[in-house]
Amino acid sequence: MSIDPRVALQSLTSALEEHLAAASARRGDGDPAVEAAFFAVADAFEVYDDSLYEAYGEVTPLEVIDDDSDEDEEDDLDDEEDLEILQDSDQN
Repeated sequence: MSIDPRVALQSLTSALEEHLAAASARRGDGDPAVEAAFFAVADAFEVYDDSLYEAYGEVTPLEVIDDDSDEDEEDDLDDEEDLEILQDSDQN
């Protein structure tokens, strides 16, 4: 079941507006309302991006950042391996 990209965009816009409202009313670091709004934006964005791709074969130039430091280290290793492969192919 695919979602109309326009509907997904409206949900993303609403999530962004709610995040702005939560951020402007922030009650200190780690405010649970801001954190909940943050994750709502991330979720709404992923739904929008997926629906855009399903409907039109397009994606946005944006990416949800995952704050998992272990995964970042793995990504760095993958990048280094990719660089080595490119360097090896350039030498041939």
